[in-house]
Amino acid sequence: MVDARREELRRYARRVGERWPLERVLAHRSGDAYLIVLVSAGFDGVPWLERVRQATSLWDGAEMGASAEVHCYTPVELERKLAQLPAVREAAEHGTDVPVAGA
Repeated sequence: MVDARREELRRYARRVGERWPLERVLAHRSGDAYLIVLVSAGFDGVPWLERVRQATSLWDGAEMGASAEVHCYTPVELERKLAQLPAVREAAEHGTDVPVAGA
């Protein structure tokens, strides 16, 4: 991954981290879009669509040169989704772990 893209992924993780304490961020580019998986216990109690809406609004597609499909899970939800969703499993197995501030 190009260093500029890596740095923008880190900036994105920081922006999201200002709202929720992130435990893990995975990024996997497939074609002309990224799959971003955000993991935070802070998502507990927040409706899934609201999490996704807020996290997606922080993505800078112009800077990244691609759109993003953002998934927001608690650690428990992530374990289920790894078994249920091939795209999430692919991101976990072959994607980039983006450094999370404070982790």
